[in-house]
Amino acid sequence: CDGLRRSRATTCSKALRSKGIDARSASLLNLSHEREGRRRGGGERVVSHASASASASSRARDKYGGDVFDAAVYSEPDVVVVGSGIGGLCCAALLAKYGQSVVVLESHDAPGGAAHAWVNPDGYHFESGPSLYSGMTGKDSTNPLTQVFNALEIDLPCYHYNTWMCHLPEGKFLTEVGAKQFCEVLQDLRGDKAVREWKNLQEFMEPLARASVALPPAAFRQDLGALITAGKFLPNAMSSMSPEALKLTGPFSELVKDQVSDPFIKNWLDLLCFLLSGLDASGTIAAEVAFMFNEWYQPNCQLDFPVGGSQGMVDALVDGLKKYGGQIRLGAHVEEIMVEDGSARGVRVKYRNGKSGVVRAKRAVVSNASGWNTVDLLPEKEKVKFKEERTESFDHCPSFMHLHAGIDISKLPNEPEMHHIYVKDWEKGITSPQNCVLVSIASVMDPSLAPPGKHVIHAYTPGNEPYDVWKGLSRGSKEYEELKKERSKVLWEAVGKALCVDNPEELAEVSMIGTPLTHERFLRRKFGTYGPALRADTGKTLPLVQTSVKNLICTGDSTFPGIGLPAVAASGMLAANSLTSVWNHLEMLEKIGL
Repeated sequence: CDGLRRSRATTCSKALRSKGIDARSASLLNLSHEREGRRRGGGERVVSHASASASASSRARDKYGGDVFDAAVYSEPDVVVVGSGIGGLCCAALLAKYGQSVVVLESHDAPGGAAHAWVNPDGYHFESGPSLYSGMTGKDSTNPLTQVFNALEIDLPCYHYNTWMCHLPEGKFLTEVGAKQFCEVLQDLRGDKAVREWKNLQEFMEPLARASVALPPAAFRQDLGALITAGKFLPNAMSSMSPEALKLTGPFSELVKDQVSDPFIKNWLDLLCFLLSGLDASGTIAAEVAFMFNEWYQPNCQLDFPVGGSQGMVDALVDGLKKYGGQIRLGAHVEEIMVEDGSARGVRVKYRNGKSGVVRAKRAVVSNASGWNTVDLLPEKEKVKFKEERTESFDHCPSFMHLHAGIDISKLPNEPEMHHIYVKDWEKGITSPQNCVLVSIASVMDPSLAPPGKHVIHAYTPGNEPYDVWKGLSRGSKEYEELKKERSKVLWEAVGKALCVDNPEELAEVSMIGTPLTHERFLRRKFGTYGPALRADTGKTLPLVQTSVKNLICTGDSTFPGIGLPAVAASGMLAANSLTSVWNHLEMLEKIGL
């Protein structure tokens, strides 16, 4: 099976190259990133910040235009977007499609926020964020991100597959998305009773999965126009209502407490919830899991992987932005959101060349920064109310440990699967620090992401690394380096299981370790956080896009509906739709088939 999968991926790669797609996916940025500095056979690679930055700037100009680091051409666009994460890019590209002048200002050398990627000097394409995608293609997809691409009339080429490898306390097994194969896994692990329970759960979730997409996020806007744009979906939504569907706004554990008793199935659902929201089943909103069941446990469903990885997805959004006349500027650090007479009127920005300037906005400023970072950009008199609204009513999720590595395929005993999930101990709880690791070997699916004959590896603890362990440490200090080495052991352990080797660290030709401080610095994420930790059992919801500051709009994971690619894309749509006419909004819905 491994050989057949590899053959299919290679054939797909050749076909895409023949269409000129790989040229785009192979030109990802070479960013200056915090690194462990280890390179076998050549000692420690020393790359100065200046030379790495110059290389990144050169690649960015080649890719996004010679003026991408220049001051914004628009002196006063309709909308200024602060940050180029997925939510910000979705909002900006849709606004450009709606006919508004838009400038996106990104502090980093590359667009994408937590989804950006970079290329090291050896040609390994390293990704900083998401690695597991579904519902990314098709005109009838319910994934809000795919709906954005459809609205922009931008194609996102993807590879398709359906398997992931699990390394759990019960053992190692390959599982598939889809309606049937997991029952075979359950039969081997738990027997007939567990299989019946899972089938009953699928039957129970089927109408709830339909209910979770009955009111599409694309139809919403934060004004009275929603009565028109979302109103036409109300009959369908009402027909999907049931006593159980009314519980979709509560914790998933509460929804299924009478459906699930098998300990392994409970643990499995906790794991799925954690991957979706950074919380276990008692903290994850039921609607989010119902949406996942709609995507993952239907007949003939599949997983997707964008050609060129996460940067291929980001670049497609940038293409959509530019296609309709929008601008993006990199190395443009917003230092302040200007508020005049209670209304956001523009931003003060410092460019990579050291020059500063002001970009005023005719209609709105959209912040794609986290709520905790956005408050730091506001004048003092605006901060109190903004904090009350957006940061003080909920905590933040923990952060990440990252391991990026490159390895020679010839040193491996066999071809690995692309995705691996490692859980050490169910009893500790799925959210326990160092207890769960994801491993993505993206070059298994897209060989262009690594040099010939090599694999690129990204292992990470998905939002379970406490920031307080690292707080106050100086990057580069002895204490910091020792803690990096200690806290990365579990990542190497997971990589060893994924590659079926005992010594992955010795086999790696290049490796880099990222910490919560790396996350905080390079992604400008305060506390290095995954996002807001708003538990479903509190009865609270995240704030919508409009804020206490007039004409200041927020998007991204600090805004409803929250964490994850579909969620931040939905927030970007909500922001853009709230800034355009009902007529434009309805026209977009018709374009995407809603």
